[in-house]
Amino acid sequence: MNKISKLLASVVLIALSASLPAQAAVETYKIDPVHSSIAFKVRHFFTPVPGSFGKFEGTIKVDRDNLENNSMEASIDAASITTANEKRDSDLKSENFFLVEKFPNLTFKGKSWKKTGENQFSVTGDLTIKDVTKSVILDVKLLGFGPGMRGAFLSGWEATTKLDRTDYGMSYGPGFIGNEVDVSITVEAVRQG
Repeated sequence: MNKISKLLASVVLIALSASLPAQAAVETYKIDPVHSSIAFKVRHFFTPVPGSFGKFEGTIKVDRDNLENNSMEASIDAASITTANEKRDSDLKSENFFLVEKFPNLTFKGKSWKKTGENQFSVTGDLTIKDVTKSVILDVKLLGFGPGMRGAFLSGWEATTKLDRTDYGMSYGPGFIGNEVDVSITVEAVRQG
């Protein structure tokens, strides 16, 4: 191959590589439970009663060039539920509600992210509570990306959704315990690697 042919071949290769779409680097972020929360409210007669889960873990895979390519998975320790009342918490862990001895974890697997506004997303995924899996939609807000302490790089998120507890076989207490559950999530996640 002469010099002109080599030069032409090089130009063609460069042109071809420039026309190929760049592969965005997908970053993996691990949820920091110390700086995150999973809270809920359920009506008791007239008044919403708050509660939360204290133990959970999860990861968010982030494509910062196209956040609609994101994915996420999370697992919640059902026995970590607390409403600041020992008797009520014991009932929530019983067969009336979460039956934590048989079903120790709640899981969520996000399947699709759809942009709905500036840093706003509708995230559809499968939520499994006990032996029931239902599709749910989280309204998610990106709070930002940036440096944290000790060289960590962070992402911040907020999410809300509403669930019907009877969808998951929790029908105890009709009339005085509301069926609708308001869920509020805050996440600080640390980039891995």
